[in-house]
Amino acid sequence: MTDRARAIFDAVLPARLPEPVAFSAAAPSNIALSKYWGKRDARLNLPLNSSLSISLAEWGTTTRVGPAYDGTDAVWLNGARLGPETGFTRKVVAFADRFRRGQTLPLHVVTENTIPTAAGLASSASGFAALTRALAGSFGLDLAEDRLSMLARFGSGSATRSLWHGFVRWERGARADGSDSFARPLPEIWPEFRIAIIRVDTGPKSRSSRDGMGHTVATSPLFGQWPAQAEADCTAIEAAIRDRDFPRLGALAEANALAMHATMIAARPALCYLKPESWQVLGRLRAARQDGLEAYATMDAGANVKLIFLEDSTPRIAELFPEAVIVEPFGAAATV
Repeated sequence: MTDRARAIFDAVLPARLPEPVAFSAAAPSNIALSKYWGKRDARLNLPLNSSLSISLAEWGTTTRVGPAYDGTDAVWLNGARLGPETGFTRKVVAFADRFRRGQTLPLHVVTENTIPTAAGLASSASGFAALTRALAGSFGLDLAEDRLSMLARFGSGSATRSLWHGFVRWERGARADGSDSFARPLPEIWPEFRIAIIRVDTGPKSRSSRDGMGHTVATSPLFGQWPAQAEADCTAIEAAIRDRDFPRLGALAEANALAMHATMIAARPALCYLKPESWQVLGRLRAARQDGLEAYATMDAGANVKLIFLEDSTPRIAELFPEAVIVEPFGAAATV
């Protein structure tokens, strides 16, 4: 851990942690309606612009943290104990070490993902959000929600937004130490809001988001305009949610996603996560929209396409995209 990152944890946590107890926590995955792409400080995982997301109801992660009575850190994922050399174990232990800061407090971490394995969705957001809550509970830490969100950022940027259900905004912040860069849930509840996830490619990405982000920032001649536009989009999307203006919300979210992908495609050499099948989905959507369908697309750093729409468009979406999985972010299942 860098000295600057250590200082963040030292400022929030007690100097000595108590012995851990068993504690379970859950967190939903999320999809950004206004994207975060580009960092102002990679070591502190600070974004160049604010972002805003919607959660995915029961799709997410449940994590249990407890004392390791055998004296050795161990990690389980979906029922299987992982070896200490696996990337997943190393990431979990490294994040726990941020809390322990040199104390010998061995832990057992048991994680279950409810995201369908073929959904083509990363679980790092919900995973680190659930782990943050579970570690805080295990060590008996009485932390404010904004502090938890700030700490989750060190596991994954999008984990900052996965501590809550519904709409969540992550503020970029202005302070150099990142102490004002955390997320907050929005009060608006929109029961008719729907998300359709269209799986184009569920395999590993050609380039990780972290590497792709750095490459875009360093080489894309279009990137200079992105942070200010993305910040404006985020604020405008929040206003559209507050006003229940779905056409404006959808148009802004789709334009924001396409602008992000444009900066990638303009990078040198070009970086294109979207595949021909992704563009085919977008083409079908645009044709249907000209025929009266009120639905819009958003795409993260990957080939899969997510559609946002309201409840009364569900039959048409199911007809046009029978392969889609439809999520109700404000449904009864959004209680984990």
